[in-house]
Amino acid sequence: MDKATIWAHIHAERAALAELLADLDEEAWRHDTLCPGWSVHDVAAHVISTPQIGWRSMPGMLARNLGRGYNTMIFREVKRLGARETRESILGDFARYAASTHHVPTTTSVEPLIDALLHHQDIARPLGRQRTMPVEAAVVAADRVRRLAPLMGTGRLLRSVRMVATDVPWERGSGPTITGPIQELLMLASGRAPDPALVSGDGLAAVTPRP
Repeated sequence: MDKATIWAHIHAERAALAELLADLDEEAWRHDTLCPGWSVHDVAAHVISTPQIGWRSMPGMLARNLGRGYNTMIFREVKRLGARETRESILGDFARYAASTHHVPTTTSVEPLIDALLHHQDIARPLGRQRTMPVEAAVVAADRVRRLAPLMGTGRLLRSVRMVATDVPWERGSGPTITGPIQELLMLASGRAPDPALVSGDGLAAVTPRP
């Protein structure tokens, strides 16, 4: 998939997420998400912060988290950002930056796609909302997540199972098989629980739910 198409998917996902967020009341903004310890407010602030992070932001971020692992750094930065931003400022940032093509230094244009697709699910599913990922975008994200698995804590899982999509020609890995729609395999590959009604296979025995 070329970069222009990737960015078109990112912008569409951000716009749809902004629409959802604008429809939520204050109580829903405080609701837990699929990301442990993160509220809807926190996740929303994180998603729209990525177009705003440049090289100037990196030294401070690294200094604040010296000696901490990647996931701990992200958690701390998200909580810090969430505490600083208001609901109104986050929605304002979505209006301002939703069509941005900037990505965090040292990352590719696919990382914002991963963020937009997965974090939309992180917010929507606990609230009983539904959002279907574009299949072609989920494929690109899933392949990138497989490369980022050591950072995401799913390296062992992805080395031990074979994932087969039921809605697109996509098969990765070896071992016991997990089958399901590509969006549910992307959820699994990133350490999230998939919809149990949509996945099957003996490979599910290797899945350890994220605490």
